[in-house]
Parts: sequence; structure tokens; C-alpha cells
Amino acid sequence: MTTLPAALDLGYSFCPNDTFIFYALHAGRVPAPLPVQERLEDVQTLNEWAREGRLPVTKISYRASFEVMDRYVALRSGGALGRGVGPLVVARDELGDLNSRRVASPGNLTTADLLLRLAYPDVQLTPMRYDEVMPAVARGEYDAGLIIHESRFTYQEHGLVKLMDLGAWWEGETGLPLPLGAILVRRDLPPEVQRGLNAAVRESLEYAYAHPAEPKAYIREHALEMSDEVMQAHIDLYVNDFSRDVGEEGERAVRELHRRAVAVGAARPSDLPLFVEE
Repeated sequence: MTTLPAALDLGYSFCPNDTFIFYALHAGRVPAPLPVQERLEDVQTLNEWAREGRLPVTKISYRASFEVMDRYVALRSGGALGRGVGPLVVARDELGDLNSRRVASPGNLTTADLLLRLAYPDVQLTPMRYDEVMPAVARGEYDAGLIIHESRFTYQEHGLVKLMDLGAWWEGETGLPLPLGAILVRRDLPPEVQRGLNAAVRESLEYAYAHPAEPKAYIREHALEMSDEVMQAHIDLYVNDFSRDVGEEGERAVRELHRRAVAVGAARPSDLPLFVEE
């Protein structure tokens, strides 16, 4: 029998969509099967930690989740999928074919990185922290940059132009919403705890929707230099019905991304369930 800890470390990012979703759970406004302790980090760090199995519950890029499927299973709630939510490729000037171009990437375990490799197999990607990408491109150190999170709202302030919307590319290729990030729970936790966490995350999101003013100070605390307008636009874009429940269409999208990752050698095949059973 698994010995349960007194509290569960819950990893998520500083981004407004995550702090909006998890505020009520962090603040004890909704019940959970065990108390949770926040661990806020950038997504690439959370991706790397998941490889080590460091946190029992964690936000992660779907790309990275395919590498830890033997250890983790995804919650149905709390993730980031959708239409019109894709990573962007930006540059100082218009470019042609991105193959063989030097592109700054927010990390080789991010879904954005996988998508660009799928679209341009010969692209040369250099990983760095996501908020360092635009400054590096603006300084002329790279031909282009792959941007995620709130950067899609601010790239023009850095004198950059959009070359490609990878979400639009994915939707055109598959007709499916784009899977970006998931909330994973370790498979060694009892099924009732897994289901309880899924319900708690969903209730935390519903609480934030019902009390929109209450989480604002918490979101602002972690939103760095983001304006209130960008902060709200970020939430409006990345928190949607797929965040409540991935649904059948969302599951198909995740399976298709996994299939394509396996096809290019970026992931291993797996027959394990992708999501917690309700």
C-alpha cells in the first residue's frame, strides 16, 4: 500500500492561466483529497523535474508528458488545449523557408519545439528560457524565435514580426485543437486520490470563474511585468472548456500529437491510459 504524504507538492507555472486555475486550490477555497503546497517554476523546469519524478502533481508540456507516461497520468481538468492558442515564430524581418535557420526555442521539451520540428524537420533550434527568446532575436543573435505564453501579445514591442502561427499550422494539418500543457499526477498515487485531485482542480477553476476578482492579487503577484490587459488576455485565451475537461476531441488531439511525435522519433509508443479515469 502506498504511504501518502501529509501534503502534495503541486507544480505549476507563473503564467496567469495557471495561477487563475489553481488559486482556489492553493488558497484552500475548495476541498482536495490531500492538502497541496504550491511549487511555482517555469514550464521547462517543471518538464525537467517530471523526468525525475520529483513532484507528485505537476503542470507539464504535452511534448514532455510523452517522455514520462510510465510514471505519470494526465488529469482531465486544468490543462491547456484549444484553437487559436498556438506558439508563434517571430523575427526582425520576413524570412523564407525556416529549414536550416537558427531559431531560439523555449526548450526542447516544449510542445512548441516539437511542432516546429514537425513543420520544418531541418530547423536548427537552440533552447533557452522562454522569456529570453524575444530579446535574443531582437539583438540579432538568431534568425527567428519560437515564442509561447504572454509573448504572443508583446512581440511587436520588441520590434518583431510574426512569421508563422504553429497553432494554425496544426489545425490545418489535423482539424483538431492544439494540446499545449497538461496537469499530471503520479501513477503510484491511489486511484481515489487521482480522481479526487481531478475533481479538486475542476472545482478550483469553477471557483475562479465564479469569483473573478478574488484571484487577481495572486495572479498579479506572479505575472512579472505583464500589464493587466495582457494578463486578462492570457487567461481568456488559454483557459477554456478544454481546461474544465479535455473531452473526447481533446483526447483525440493528444493522441494525434503523440502519434506524430512517435513517428519522428520524439516519443516512444505506449499503451498506458493517457488520462485519469473518472
